[in-house]
Amino acid sequence: MGKYYYIMKKIQLSKAIPFIILMLVAVIAIFIPNFANFNDAGKYNSADISWILVATALVFLMTPGLAFFYGGMVNRKNVLSTMIKSFVATGVVSILWLTVGYSLAFGDSIGGFIGNPFTHIFFKGVGSGAPWSLAPTIPLMLFALFQMMFAIITPSLVVGAVAERIRFSSYILFIVMFSLLVYSPIAHWTWNPDGFLFKMGILDFAGGTVVHISAGCAALAGAIVLKRRKSHIEHKETPPSNIPYVLIGTGLLWFGWFGFNAGSALGANSLAVSAFATTNTAAAAAGLSWMFFDVMKGKKPSVLGFCIGAVVGLVAITPAAGFVGVPQSIFIGAVAAIISNIAVYYKSKSVLDDTLDVFPCHGIGGIVGMILTGIFATKAVNAGGNDGLFYGNPEFFFTQLKGLGIVVVYSFSVSYGIFKFINWVMPMRVSEAEEEEGLDKSQHDEKYLQGTLLVKHKGTLIEQEKDIADAISF
Repeated sequence: MGKYYYIMKKIQLSKAIPFIILMLVAVIAIFIPNFANFNDAGKYNSADISWILVATALVFLMTPGLAFFYGGMVNRKNVLSTMIKSFVATGVVSILWLTVGYSLAFGDSIGGFIGNPFTHIFFKGVGSGAPWSLAPTIPLMLFALFQMMFAIITPSLVVGAVAERIRFSSYILFIVMFSLLVYSPIAHWTWNPDGFLFKMGILDFAGGTVVHISAGCAALAGAIVLKRRKSHIEHKETPPSNIPYVLIGTGLLWFGWFGFNAGSALGANSLAVSAFATTNTAAAAAGLSWMFFDVMKGKKPSVLGFCIGAVVGLVAITPAAGFVGVPQSIFIGAVAAIISNIAVYYKSKSVLDDTLDVFPCHGIGGIVGMILTGIFATKAVNAGGNDGLFYGNPEFFFTQLKGLGIVVVYSFSVSYGIFKFINWVMPMRVSEAEEEEGLDKSQHDEKYLQGTLLVKHKGTLIEQEKDIADAISF
């Protein structure tokens, strides 16, 4: 009896740890001085501020968009659990970014590898400090908030690879560790002028390496560590729960991506317009490319095919958006969709259980985008960039490949270590019974699309609670 009581106490304490940490942070925050400077008349450009405020909101919209995109593709027993795992990053990363994440990514550089965590701890000096060196026309706090939205969506992307089998509590810990050990260092290397990849000459306009390759490689690591779902082992085909959700998610992602890419110009200028145009063009070309490629293989044109293809195009153009011309973005989108489509096919023939094909779409899409940036980048579009292989500069192309290799190895190996560590601390995978029941019920005690069905029993109509999807088939 004493041993059982001890175990139960230990379990209750572990459940209280997240709440205790949050309350501790809240109390500490009371004593952090943070005086914003509102006397900035004439110091900044009002048009730039207005556009980056809008762009920040657009990037935020991508996270609920991703939740719909993923939620519509999983089994209906796992819709809510998949959606909340994407969306909860808005809470976790927002607090983490304010306390230490921004400092690690954009604080004073320590050897070009990581920012000093105390430079802007609890946003110290962010409200009143000098603007970011590469964004002199907007307040530093606006730049920090814009970057926070990128930090939020990156761990959210990983959800799709481990959906339908990962514990919610374990995923919360993954978000924290991934943000601190993978996202922040890579953001520092790539986007901080003192970062070693930045100094090497790597070009990543809006997150090909920082967001998509890092998330894609983490997704691959997670799928390997968590192993296969029972349905995957038994080769059971799981129909998408709600394809209209996928359409809504794609629309929100596409819409929000204009802020993601065009906002990365960090001003209301012609470069933002060019990035906006390349973003839309690549997505359009990729959606059509994926769909038409499927038709050529004997399939019918599908809603899912166009939606997935469009997202792959958005991923691929992300690192290139502000460095390539609009015509070249057609090629980038079309080719990336074909390569990812082929990668998805071969993955489906393997034992890798990446539930929603995060690595073939985001990982491979980001890799293709970085490589094609090395080919099609031109100073005619962005004088601050470089000329690529297509314009007679093989040196820059090989620099992109080198940086790409570094990020792939780092993000996969560290993410693999994170998943292994968490799995050692607490079981990451739900039990077989919980997996069978569905994570909506077992992890959250909630159910997707539950309604009332009238059933005739011995001549009398009675009410019976039943899933709407079952009711329709009834």
